[in-house]
Order: sequence, then structure tokens, then C-alpha cells
Amino acid sequence: MTISLPERTTVVARVARRQVRKLAELVTTPLVPQDFLDLVRPLDSRTDLRGRIESIAAETPDAATIRIRPGRGWHRPSAGQYVRIGIDVDGVRQWRTYSISARHDDGTFTITVKAVPGGIVSSQLVHRTRTGTIVQLDQPAGEFLLPTPRPAKTLFITAGSGITPVMSMLRESLNELDDVVLVHSSPTAGDAIFGAELRALATARRLRHVERFTTAQGRLTPDELAAIVPDLAERSAWACGPAPLLDALEQHYREAGIAHRLRTERFRAAPIVTGVGGTATFARTDTTVRADGATSLLDAGESAGVLMPSGCRMGVCFGCVVPLRRGAVRDLRNGDLTTAHPGDGVLVQTCVSAVAGACEIDL
Repeated sequence: MTISLPERTTVVARVARRQVRKLAELVTTPLVPQDFLDLVRPLDSRTDLRGRIESIAAETPDAATIRIRPGRGWHRPSAGQYVRIGIDVDGVRQWRTYSISARHDDGTFTITVKAVPGGIVSSQLVHRTRTGTIVQLDQPAGEFLLPTPRPAKTLFITAGSGITPVMSMLRESLNELDDVVLVHSSPTAGDAIFGAELRALATARRLRHVERFTTAQGRLTPDELAAIVPDLAERSAWACGPAPLLDALEQHYREAGIAHRLRTERFRAAPIVTGVGGTATFARTDTTVRADGATSLLDAGESAGVLMPSGCRMGVCFGCVVPLRRGAVRDLRNGDLTTAHPGDGVLVQTCVSAVAGACEIDL
């Protein structure tokens, strides 16, 4: 068989490229060219899901909307879902979970973060992070979603940054909803995230928007909500905000026999039971801290300066799982007691577990 000159040139070029690649891998051992490509094009990584912060826009003095361009392998989220974000703070990678506030046709999405006092990650994202920063991502998740077909009447009850998953629903599906009421609580009008956008929608009669300013009016109660929304029992409801608000709403809906109409999304797991507490020892750092039965091991460790792995902080993502060397802990969600002896290989979620007497953590 005769090989033409163009074919011969193609074969030689292919062999040359292969040899150059092998030589590059030898020169860069133990790194390979892909490692350097990750540095140049971090969003093209085949091993880690990453995102690049494209813009940061202030919403209020302590809240900002952060637009992120996800990298290779990202799954497009549904309105109402959340995502785990990993960011390096003072050389330590921290993970937190944030609701997605919008998704865009160019493939980017936004999270809207409120900086909380003492919040390591929220304060970093709102006040100190710059555009171009690379963050780690998990795939979007969550079941706080609008159903198909859409309900005839909807009610959204939010407070603070709890508006973020609801905002993504409104931005994408408001045209598909016929009768919408939004009741939102914030300390003042200036603290209301997306306040101007929501007021504009109300002015255009796209929805009924009821604002509650807690500094002057106090926290919203279920009885007040029933007065504001007389047809409460006829509406499919979504609520997101601090635990006290959600606890009160869930109780009200249960007692009214309409619990099936309410869906809630919590920032953190709500402790159902507590114990007597005790002492938790973090073996690797030789740190012992006393905690009550309502304080999670995650919070207790962080308050003592222990570097604790974490993620969603509500028992969903399992980013906080560590070995329990010995002792007992109680699950704050259901009261279950977990005990361990050296060598048992027992794992616990520190964000939803509290010390029960005494325990030692392999951390």
C-alpha cells in the first residue's frame, strides 16, 4: 500500500505530538500536562467541579448577589434548588450551602448571600471576595420546587435571605402563576433583599407583595398571616426563613389540618430533641469543650477554634462526617443515641449531633 504525501505528513505530525506529550509528562513528573491546564483553564477540569465568580453586586449593606460561571460537568439547576460552594478562607477550604437566586441563558447562575455576624464564609463572599475568584462546586440539589402543573393559588412566606429560592421561582415561573401572594419579613425596608424588584412586580400587578418590617412591627405570627391572607387554606404555600418562623408555620398548618399545603426550606436543621450535654474532646488537637445538649458538635468545635469540616450544616450533604472514637452523641433531629468504643469505626454527622455525656472525636 502506498501512502500519499499528505497522509504521511499527518502520521508524522500525530507521532510527533504523542512524543512531545510523553516528554512533557516526564519533565513535569509527578505533575502531568493536565495539571497545568487546570491552572490555565480551571473550569475545564475533568476531576473537580469548579466555578468562576463573574460579578458581585450589592443588594443591601450586608447582602450581595454573586454571579458564577460553572465549569465542565455542571448540571443546570431547577428554580428553588441550592448548591454547595467551597471557597478558601485564610488558606482553609470552607464549604457552605446557598440557594440559587437565578439562572441565566449564558449558563451562569447566581447566589445571593447575606453576611451574618461571625459568618466566616458569608462575610468573605459579601465583603472580601473579588471577581475572577475560583470556587469549588457541588451539583445543584433540593426539592423546594414548584410542581407541574402549577397550582391555581400560591403563597410564598419568606424572611431575610429566605427570599432567595423563592426569587428564582418568581423570575422563571411568574408568568405561569395566576394568583400569587408573597409575604416577606425584613428588619427595615432597606434590608429587604430584592426589595425594589419585588415592589416593581407588585406595582405592575404581577403579584400581591406584603412587606413586614420586624424592627417596627415585630415578627410575623401565623395568626397575623391568616388575617393578611384570608384564603390561606386554599393556597399552596412555600416558606423559607429562620427556624422560629418555620416552626410556627408548620405547627399552625398541622393544627389547621392543611399541613399538606406547606413546603418549607430551612437554613439549618431544627433540633427536635436535646439532652443534658457534656464534654467533647477533639483528639488530634487535644481540645476539650463543654457543650449543652442543644449545641451541635460542629458549633461546639468551631467555638473552641477546632478546624471542622462542614457543608450544608443541616444534615443533608454529609460534608461534616467524622469518626466517633468513643462515647455517646445524640441526633438532634430525632433523639437517637449513637455510642462507640475504640476501633468500632462509627461515623457521625457533627452538624446534627450533640454530645451526650462525653465523647471523643477523631479530629
